[in-house]
Amino acid sequence: MFRFLTSGESHGKCLIVILEGLPAGLPVDEQAVNLQLQRRQGGYGRGDRMRIEKDAVEITSGVRDGLTMGSPISFLIQNKDWKQWEIPMSSTAIPGNASKHSVTRPRPGHADMAGVLKFQLHDIRNVLERASARETAARVAVGAFCRQLLGQFAIQIGSHVLEIGGERVSKKFESASGEDLFRINPNSQLRCLDHAAEKRMQARIDRATREGDTVGGVIEVVGTSIPVGLGSCSQWDRKLDGLIAQAMMSIHAVKAVEIGSGIESARKSGSAAHDEIFYDGGKRRFFRKTNRAGGLEGGITNGSDLRVRIFLKPVPTLRNPLASIDIVSKAGAEAAYERSDTCIVPAAAVISEAMLAIALTGPFLEKFGGDSLRETKQNFASYQKLLDEY
Repeated sequence: MFRFLTSGESHGKCLIVILEGLPAGLPVDEQAVNLQLQRRQGGYGRGDRMRIEKDAVEITSGVRDGLTMGSPISFLIQNKDWKQWEIPMSSTAIPGNASKHSVTRPRPGHADMAGVLKFQLHDIRNVLERASARETAARVAVGAFCRQLLGQFAIQIGSHVLEIGGERVSKKFESASGEDLFRINPNSQLRCLDHAAEKRMQARIDRATREGDTVGGVIEVVGTSIPVGLGSCSQWDRKLDGLIAQAMMSIHAVKAVEIGSGIESARKSGSAAHDEIFYDGGKRRFFRKTNRAGGLEGGITNGSDLRVRIFLKPVPTLRNPLASIDIVSKAGAEAAYERSDTCIVPAAAVISEAMLAIALTGPFLEKFGGDSLRETKQNFASYQKLLDEY
């Protein structure tokens, strides 16, 4: 069974991951993992934290001589900022230490208020440290391992930014091909194919920065060469569209998910909303001329590209803070400000790629199994032969 757990706080010593279920014999490119971590740290509108951290994985088990062993993989990502927080985040009791660094003014839109009520706390720091988007660095690294497995089967994942702060790409750039996305410079600051819109987006971010405000946006993530048959229609919790939606909604600031042309389809008649089916006798394959379903029907991949859009709210940490309340005194106050970003949309695009890779890996291994990469490849080839003979 494919699964993983993360632990660690935003200003703690490190992030820790245990990853289980990848087959033995998978080549691991540690630099490719680190490249994904570097991509996450980039993006126009990021804050000072990204200039401090230089994220890289330190693999501590499960990989030997550049290959997975079949046992659980564990790795950590050091927090460079830990040096400034070693005493405030100490795991041992230091008299008076915690009160000096406590946070008592919750930020509207953050986990602060709900978290302290849930855990019966009087210091928001114990919530915000784990609720921080810093945790997504661990997930991007997990996604990088998953991409290396999926890449063995020609599956690729890319993303692009459609909208930031109300500034949107033109119509012709809304549904880009996978090839277009894979040609985007990995170090692109906005991951936008429409250069005119990109300039407007940068100007919008700059304006929000000057005003002490933040902006959200819309991202599309695409998976190509996805085999037909991943996921299931037999149980609600095995439907791949449900798994993808959960994965994307778990990303910080994501408030909505769309698969294919789901929102637009809700306004159309059935005859205009679905993808007609054809057959290519030469290739011995069924195909569709459109992809309104986004590569998924009934919770199962249909062989078309997976297309998922996510909608992010603006970051709730504002230099020009909203009205709040002090949870100890109960007096009105401005929300607390912790060092933050003006815009996380480009970084969220990288995170969404990782989460799509993660969401695909479980069903992929469930479908093709194998304790070794060689066995998984044999199972995959056997299935492709069955499709050829259908």
